Amino acid sequence: MNVRIAEDWKEVLQSEFDKPYFEQLTTFVRQEYASGQVFPSGANIFRAFDKCPLDSLKVVIIGQDPYHGDGQANGLCFSVNDGVRFPPSLQNIFQEIRDDVGTPVPTSGNLDRWAEQGVLLLNSVLTVRAHLAASHAGKGWEQFTDAVVRIISERKRNLVYMLWGSYAQRKCGVVNASENLILKSVHPSPLSAYRGFFGCKHFSQANNYLQSVGKQPIEW
Repeated sequence: MNVRIAEDWKEVLQSEFDKPYFEQLTTFVRQEYASGQVFPSGANIFRAFDKCPLDSLKVVIIGQDPYHGDGQANGLCFSVNDGVRFPPSLQNIFQEIRDDVGTPVPTSGNLDRWAEQGVLLLNSVLTVRAHLAASHAGKGWEQFTDAVVRIISERKRNLVYMLWGSYAQRKCGVVNASENLILKSVHPSPLSAYRGFFGCKHFSQANNYLQSVGKQPIEW
């Protein structure tokens, strides 16, 4: 499959692209884009991998599926395009960052700046039909992103995994906790943020760990 993706990711994922399930997934996704509105744009489906090469990886954040509202999804989990109003979960993330490390809430919810510093913002499902949450769940994306997590866990050490909610925590069950920093909390959505996301201090903990293993901290 020919996709826009960092070369080191393309190399390690090529065997996954060649599997029968992925061929079926590709056929489904192409049909969806041809027959209706799907997010993100086709060019941005693999943007998380293009903006954060495997060699640069420091932090892994797991989402579920892309935002399904007009103009929101840009290929990075929790991120929205410039000028788009912050979804509630992203607003809560920025609030926790402000309270934890003192960074003011930014004017843009575009998280390219994180990805370019080594934060993989990976949704479990990489596409969604407009205005229909989870519409592309169960079509093969989960198998693909499970493979991504497995490849990361096999090839990389001294990473930070920020696992918000039970879904993300199950997704990363293969990660070795003795060789990485695994930070867990409830999801930052308004339904749960007050039950442990606020005050979790994941962002300062992440930076302290990165510095302890000789890596540059993230400018959140």
